[in-house]
Amino acid sequence: MSNQVVLPRILEVGAGASQKLPAILAALGCQRPLIVTDTMMVKLGYAGRLQDGLAGAGIGSDLFDDTVPEPTAASIQAGVDKVRDGDYDAIVALGGGSPIDSAKAIAILGKHGGKVRDYKFPRVVNEAGLPIIAIPTTAGTGSEVTRFTIITDETSDEKMLCVGIGFMPVAALVDYELTLSVPPRTTADTGIDSLTHAIEAYVSRKANPYSDSQAIAAMHLLGPNLRRAYENGEDRQAREAMMLGATLAGVAFSNASVALVHGMSRPIGAFFHVPHGLSNAMLLPAVTAFSIPAAPERYATCARAIGAATHEDDTDTANRKLLAALEALNRELKVPTLAEFGADKARFDQLLPTMAAQALASGSPGNNPRVPSAEEVIALYRSIWP
Repeated sequence: MSNQVVLPRILEVGAGASQKLPAILAALGCQRPLIVTDTMMVKLGYAGRLQDGLAGAGIGSDLFDDTVPEPTAASIQAGVDKVRDGDYDAIVALGGGSPIDSAKAIAILGKHGGKVRDYKFPRVVNEAGLPIIAIPTTAGTGSEVTRFTIITDETSDEKMLCVGIGFMPVAALVDYELTLSVPPRTTADTGIDSLTHAIEAYVSRKANPYSDSQAIAAMHLLGPNLRRAYENGEDRQAREAMMLGATLAGVAFSNASVALVHGMSRPIGAFFHVPHGLSNAMLLPAVTAFSIPAAPERYATCARAIGAATHEDDTDTANRKLLAALEALNRELKVPTLAEFGADKARFDQLLPTMAAQALASGSPGNNPRVPSAEEVIALYRSIWP
């Protein structure tokens, strides 16, 4: 049985990759880009450097810097309006997962109209929007190489998953030097997000030989380097490994799908405004423990790939070491529980059935080695409260 693999047309990887933007736009025949980013990228000077480089190549550009963390339908609307009122022929997405996800939605809605909800899964969006050139600035979501975007409906606090080739960037410029200024908390959250992508892609029911190769390679890079990057943000070797690992993990899950961690993570983010990577981190040990009985060999391979176990360890030993390593990682990277994050317990208890329903409706739990019932999802949510 064959598997379809979808990738950006152009993938530029390594120090200085972001400086190739003018040449990439020229190769794509684009002369009027809109840069979609956030205010932090403007303050750090990254957006200005891109615009200066474009101007030096005779390419004019405009800026939309009003994207927000965990983007909503309302937060992207001004960007959609700007595209509809302008004459742009490309979108340059600069930033972490939120600006890139925002840019993907803006590129589709700006060209085809409608509302984000119109494009929500199970609809598959294969029609092309404006071409997207993605420049990630965190080693995290892998959104630069995925055919997914997630936008929250602020009227219902539902994180809507949108899927299809139409959301795949045509080019990704993966420049680890842009991550050297990322603070420790964000480094930790985005790094665990990447690790979750790689693990879930590998254990997914939709895993295939191609996605397996990318997931294993990603885990080999992420496992030994996440703590290093967290402890010393100027460790260029660790930063480079994390950036490449995040991109490979993105390739892996874009072609195999994520699973239960992500399905349960989205409602936590929507209702309690927990950053996506952090909510994944809260869930990863508990969901892994729940899932191991259905795919023990696969999880043991993950343990060995991240360096938690050796090839001499048998399957059961490797999996015990995997769980211990994930719990230790959360402690060392200071991942809080939901209670420590400040979520309200009464609201949490009240929302449990809704969160479980939304998690299952997303489709991601159906890819998990062990597919849970609604009651099991609720029990898993309760287990991460303390």
